[in-house]
Amino acid sequence: MTQQGQATEPLAPGALKTWFLETRPQFLLLSVVLGPIGAAIAWYEGTLDWGALLLSWVGVILAHVAVNVLNDYFDWASQLDFRTRRTPFSGGSGILPAGLLEPRKVYWLGVSMLAIDAVIALYFCLTKGWALLPVVLLGGAFAYFYTPYLSHWSVGEVAAGLGLGSLVVLGAYFVQTGTYTWSAVLASLGPGFLTANLLLLNEFPDLEADRTVGRRNLVMRLGPVGAARLFTALLLGTYASVVLGVALHLMPVGTLVVLLTLPLARQTILGVQAHLRGEAPLEPALGGNVMTILSTDFLLTLGYLLSGFLGL
Repeated sequence: MTQQGQATEPLAPGALKTWFLETRPQFLLLSVVLGPIGAAIAWYEGTLDWGALLLSWVGVILAHVAVNVLNDYFDWASQLDFRTRRTPFSGGSGILPAGLLEPRKVYWLGVSMLAIDAVIALYFCLTKGWALLPVVLLGGAFAYFYTPYLSHWSVGEVAAGLGLGSLVVLGAYFVQTGTYTWSAVLASLGPGFLTANLLLLNEFPDLEADRTVGRRNLVMRLGPVGAARLFTALLLGTYASVVLGVALHLMPVGTLVVLLTLPLARQTILGVQAHLRGEAPLEPALGGNVMTILSTDFLLTLGYLLSGFLGL
């Protein structure tokens, strides 16, 4: 289901399906592939708590729901969603501008998801250790304050990369092991770069609309050409972090399986460059970026599992 599909299919105001689509379920695949990475690292190192894995995974997905819903609400409140050009990958759900749900109820749905996450986080702090608290607090702050504040301060991409990237990996690892390690930190870099890149490229179609509501992002700061260079650097940095981790013996050889997505990453980079030259629309590159991110995160987990099973 795409956002374009949401715009053309009839939706009943307040219906369960409308609420479901408000969560933007097609984007929740990111948290689905992110959730097990930290546990896979811990399993490779000899520790796995299935209950902690499942509960933390649910917590990550709920946090992502909160991000999507609150973003939709705040973009409606600022009138941004009335000015954006909606694509399958950016521009909001279109549900609030269409008057299909009560905005205040959407806001409280997002807050409720964060409240449930707070309970889960408290449980883990009590059972696994309070060193988890800084990760939880940062993640919660990024989720709530991204749209109304952080996206206006040129740190939105960093917040996204941490909140739905590196911190997820580190938090999931901590609830398994009760500690942080340099191997987990290095493994978390790639997912962080990828999520930051997801936001960075999705900002291109909304550039002028974002200006009208006071947003300040890296596409504005660097210009489209500079932002495209940063996009390329972050994408290549993802693979470099894994190669470095293997070279330093902080990550197993099996994690090099992420290099299988390099051709897709190259195609995405070329698509962005072609768009900047006016030779191609951006949508294929946006889709290629999503596929690169999801497949690379998935292969990172698979790499740890293969390494454990094969003794790599």
